[in-house]
Parts: sequence; structure tokens; C-alpha cells
Amino acid sequence: MKHFIHLKDIPANDLKKILADAKKRKQKRSKLSTLQLDKDCPLKGKLLIQMFEKSSLRTRLSFYLAIKQLGGGTITLRSNELHLGEGGESLEDTAKILSTYGDGFMLRTDSDEKADSFKKYLSIPIINGLSPSSHPTQVLSDIFTVQEIKKKPISKLNISWIGDSNNVLNSLIAASVKFSFKLSIGCPKRYEPKKIILNWANKKNKKIYVFNDTKKAVENADVIFSDKVISLNDRVNKKNKINDFKNFKVSKKLLNYAKKDCTFLHCLPRGSEVDDDVFRSKNSKVWLQALNRVHVQKSILLYCLGKLR
Repeated sequence: MKHFIHLKDIPANDLKKILADAKKRKQKRSKLSTLQLDKDCPLKGKLLIQMFEKSSLRTRLSFYLAIKQLGGGTITLRSNELHLGEGGESLEDTAKILSTYGDGFMLRTDSDEKADSFKKYLSIPIINGLSPSSHPTQVLSDIFTVQEIKKKPISKLNISWIGDSNNVLNSLIAASVKFSFKLSIGCPKRYEPKKIILNWANKKNKKIYVFNDTKKAVENADVIFSDKVISLNDRVNKKNKINDFKNFKVSKKLLNYAKKDCTFLHCLPRGSEVDDDVFRSKNSKVWLQALNRVHVQKSILLYCLGKLR
């Protein structure tokens, strides 16, 4: 049984096997409609239980389609619909019930500690659909998208990030170690990644650079990533934070410092961190990026349930 909680804890070879499987499965589905099953139906009879403590669109839809196309089924729970919580059922007991009914558990949570606790008590695999410190399914799918577009390993590309140091960037930093690519980060000084994360990465990979200047961060970039500066549950002074990031916006002018065929990616939803003429330009591949979540999450499910070939 294998869990999928943080990219930094998963062997690089396993991540590459997941991407290789996703590529084959996507190719084989080119003539199939959305709800047609993969011909081998490798997860026939399997049930994925999903639980959302935070709002979700892409993660919810993509995991639903992923397990369906593999021949299995899914049920979606909201934490406020369960007995779980203060004065209710313990997390340990809840985990045992989930393990009795389901074959896998996907959790989108507002607590890293909760994901770790579920892992401790579950006897089925847990997949992190997003937590405060990590968004591994999103970033592994992004690696897949980059390699599909550029038609070469990401290790041969220059990757840039413009924006806040959040859970997506944490996973992208981990991915830069696992896939050995150069990562340049552009953000205001007070919003730089935590030192514990950079120290871990720099011990393993000398290709991570942090700039407080967007032009330096995107110089010679093959791909530019961005994310919403103010997330849905951001407990900060939003007006002040937006002002802090006013010079960290992805614009047409900024793209001039990157490679001519630079690709723009954004995990969505978007805010004011990218200009509309970039978001809707030929450089932008955000819709392909969103769609690829299905293909990669299918292979993540197979990996966790011991069916990856």
C-alpha cells in the first residue's frame, strides 16, 4: 500500500512511472468519450472515498472522472456531514470506518496534521488532494503538461514561478528536486519560501534560485507558473497583500524577458496576478493543464492501489 501525500516523500522513479503510465492512458483514450471506461478497467469494483474540507472544482471533477474511467466508483463526503470532530467520532474510528467501506481515500484538507493522522489510522491508501503545505496531485500533473507541450524532459527546461510562496510552490520545489530542473522563483522578500523548505531542496539540488525581481526570475524561462495571490481562506489583510504583489504580475511585457515560445501555466482559479492578454494568449495552456489532472490522477490511483504496470 502506497500513500500520495507529499512529492518529497515519493521516490523519483515512482513519480516517473506514474507519468509514463498517464501518457499511455491518455493516448489510448483519444477516441473515447468522457464516461467510456478504459478497456482494461483496472479498478473495476473499487471505491474511492473523497472528503472535502475546502472548496474544489478541478480536484473534485478530475478524481470523479479518474476513478470512473478506470472502472471504479466514488462517493464524496463533506466533513460537516460526518460525526468527525469535537464531541463527535474520533479520527481514528472514522479512519477505520473509511477503511472498511472504501479502497482508497482522497482528502482535501485545511490541516496537514489531519492528513498525517489519517495516514496513521487508515488501512487503505490516502491521497492528498490539497493541504496547507502541499498540492502534489496538481504539480505532478503540471510536470506531465510541461513535458507534453515541450516534448522533452522537464530536466532540460528552465522553470519560473511568479507569485506567493504557497502549497503549490512547495510541491513545485519538491518536484524540482525529484525531476532535477532549474527553478527560479520571483516574489517579494517577505513572501519568500520558508528556509526549511529551501534548505531541504538545496541539499539535494543546487538549481533553485529566489529573486525579488520578476525580470530576473523569468529570464530565459521555458515555462512560467503563477497562482492566485489571495486564496479563498487566506487570513491576511488582503488589501495590503495585493499591494505587496503589485509588481509581481505576469504581463505581456514580462514575457519579453522569457523565451519566445514560453508557456504560461496557472492552476486556477485566477486573480489579478496575470493580465488577461497573457491568460488568453497562445502562450497560455491553462485549459490543457486542467484537463490533464484526470489522466495523471488515474495513474496516481493505480500507483496507490498497487495496479500500476
